[in-house]
Amino acid sequence: MTSTSTASDRLGTFPFGEPLLPVVQQDQGAKDVFVLGVYASAVHARWRDTDGRTVIRALAVASEPYIFWDGEGAEEIVGRIPIPKEAGTLVPAAGNINGPSGRALDELFLNPLGLDRSRAWLCDLVPHCCANPGQIRAIQGRYVPVARRFDLPEPALPKVPIRFIDEARRLEILDELRRSRAKTLITLGDQPLLWFVGHFAPHWKRLSDFGTSSDAYGRYHRLRLDDIELEILPLAHPRQAAGLGKHSPTWTKRHEAWVGRDPEQR
Repeated sequence: MTSTSTASDRLGTFPFGEPLLPVVQQDQGAKDVFVLGVYASAVHARWRDTDGRTVIRALAVASEPYIFWDGEGAEEIVGRIPIPKEAGTLVPAAGNINGPSGRALDELFLNPLGLDRSRAWLCDLVPHCCANPGQIRAIQGRYVPVARRFDLPEPALPKVPIRFIDEARRLEILDELRRSRAKTLITLGDQPLLWFVGHFAPHWKRLSDFGTSSDAYGRYHRLRLDDIELEILPLAHPRQAAGLGKHSPTWTKRHEAWVGRDPEQR
């Protein structure tokens, strides 16, 4: 599973010039499950000045090499990005920055279900990375002045959207779901429910709509999406499940209980 691009599908530009690429499922054979997340992450680098001082601790510099990337090969990816000596150096960001959601997907979602990636079709509402407000402030405040001084590429990354998908994107995801032939849809967090599932089943627009007790969490439910009938397994976002960054300890505990539940009781 790798990202591919042409000039026509270039979506933007990272600091130091790498193109923003779509990150989508490449192995499109029939799968057991269809996993729907929110938006792709990015490869992050620590940017140091010529004196070795950190300019930005975690700067998005390239698209993930595959969907739900686990951080593998970060050093090689960052090492290929050209940077003038006068602008400093790039090294991979801390290990917990690159690929945490991908590792969580494998360890805390697929493995407990007895699955691996060969049996899963992976998809995001937004099939590319988006810059959060902190990234945008860092780019504008620290990268842009240096870029202008050394004639570096102008960055152009989309912001995290207010509306994650429109009708056209909803139909694209539905088409992917059909092609996957998956019998189970696994949603990660609230956004896939609000923007995709909730369009077809308005009573399910957030994870809490399925119940808030540990026993209710991680149960299968019947769902019809247009002409598709399947089971939905609504689970927490990997950030919540793995306790990454800002997260809800309550959902982390519920997911931990689900992972520890006897497979026959899931």
